[in-house]
Amino acid sequence: MLQRRVVSRTVLALSLLSAWAVLSGCGQDKPAFKGVDITGADYAQGFTLSDQDGQVRTLKDFAGKAVVVFFGFTQCPDVCPTALQEIAQAKQLLGADGAKLQGIFITVDPERDTPELLKAYVANFGADFVALRPSPEQLPKVTKDFKIYYKKVDGKTPTSYTLDHSAGSFAFDPQGRIRLYNRHASGAETLAADVKILLSGK
Repeated sequence: MLQRRVVSRTVLALSLLSAWAVLSGCGQDKPAFKGVDITGADYAQGFTLSDQDGQVRTLKDFAGKAVVVFFGFTQCPDVCPTALQEIAQAKQLLGADGAKLQGIFITVDPERDTPELLKAYVANFGADFVALRPSPEQLPKVTKDFKIYYKKVDGKTPTSYTLDHSAGSFAFDPQGRIRLYNRHASGAETLAADVKILLSGK
């Protein structure tokens, strides 16, 4: 009886070890992203919005590139410029592959962020940056689709308000699939490393 129990326990242990080995093997092919891997998420699936030149854009327009999307507003004092500067720096760190990284800025303040203002703003971070401006009707939908929080904070005058908003960015692979959520101020090196993985096809 004792021998039978020992054999049963051994078989169970070997079964568990085998299962662990299979699971470990599956994980070996998983990309070692530094950002938060959200591959397969059912949100942040894309957009259909007008850019700073009035042209309607979708993710398909950037096929073959890794796309990083950030939500903010032009009068944001520090978070937004920092995030866009990180994208610009990541492009530089990638060298020749930097041309395959597309930065996209989506305003949560279409009331003040006119196409002209957006065009001038994103030009500070690179000639190929794209700014998207949802209409007041589109804004609630696109922010909900990306799970973006934003809230107007009243100022001393009707036009001097500011906005609280989510500060992370979203990365899509060259096939237009959502892959990563990047926390604010993760650093250009972190972003460049993850984009390099996306561009490699993993």
